[in-house]
Amino acid sequence: MGSHETGTGKTPPTPATSAGRAGLDAILARPGKAVIALDFDGTLAPIVPDPEQARAHPDAVPALAALAPKVAAVAVITGRPADVAVRHGGFAGVDGLEHLVVLGHYGAERWDAVSGEVSAPAPHPGVAAVREELPGLLDRVGAGPGTWIEDKSRAIAVHTRRATDPQAAFEALREPLSDLATRHGLIVEPGRMVLELRPPGMDKGVALLEYVRELGAESVLYAGDDLGDLPAYAAIDKLRSDGTPGLLVCSGSDEVTELRQRADVVVDGPEGVVGLLAGLAAQLGG
Repeated sequence: MGSHETGTGKTPPTPATSAGRAGLDAILARPGKAVIALDFDGTLAPIVPDPEQARAHPDAVPALAALAPKVAAVAVITGRPADVAVRHGGFAGVDGLEHLVVLGHYGAERWDAVSGEVSAPAPHPGVAAVREELPGLLDRVGAGPGTWIEDKSRAIAVHTRRATDPQAAFEALREPLSDLATRHGLIVEPGRMVLELRPPGMDKGVALLEYVRELGAESVLYAGDDLGDLPAYAAIDKLRSDGTPGLLVCSGSDEVTELRQRADVVVDGPEGVVGLLAGLAAQLGG
């Protein structure tokens, strides 16, 4: 499937597919019934070696604040804890973002801008077990310097981006981490030089479908950059097949190409995503 490349601009790019064009047309025709859903890392925020240093693109919040009042809602769907995404995104207390929600931990947590509070169920017991065993496993596997653990409270991620050979470390860890996850009732979600161990049954696709149905949305845009966004892409495909138009946007990178092949629009990383959002807000006017 081809895709249209774009950077920033004052109007949304023309999608390369008929389904994408139908999705964009539906958003523009009835924006008050549209949901704009976005991944965080790699989509709104550039990928950096230390995830704790990740911050939303400087133009992201202004673009979202311009767009959010014109649509049904903006949802940031992320594997991060909701409060971390809110903090790193700078989303709290911003005029215009009253219709923003952050669905953290793939939808297991939810932060609403109106209340400023996070709601969440009890954590999966397997996460605590993995937290205890993981350091010893990394030592036994010989993961080496630069491989490190990120504790997300409801999930545990192992990063290899800082390793001497990030890809080799990533491949060496896939099987042992998968075995560890399976033993404790978790699954492994691979990403860009990261392997995340988390509870099953919740992914960005489930979170997106539930939210779209909750709002009764009549169109939806989803933008993502990594393998964890593929379930959300599948959710858009399902919505389309059920008669709800959708637009798939890829925040392009050289590290992951799968989304590029399926997207209706490909933009150049977070800067391109922000440009698209700003262009959409400008076209909606008012």
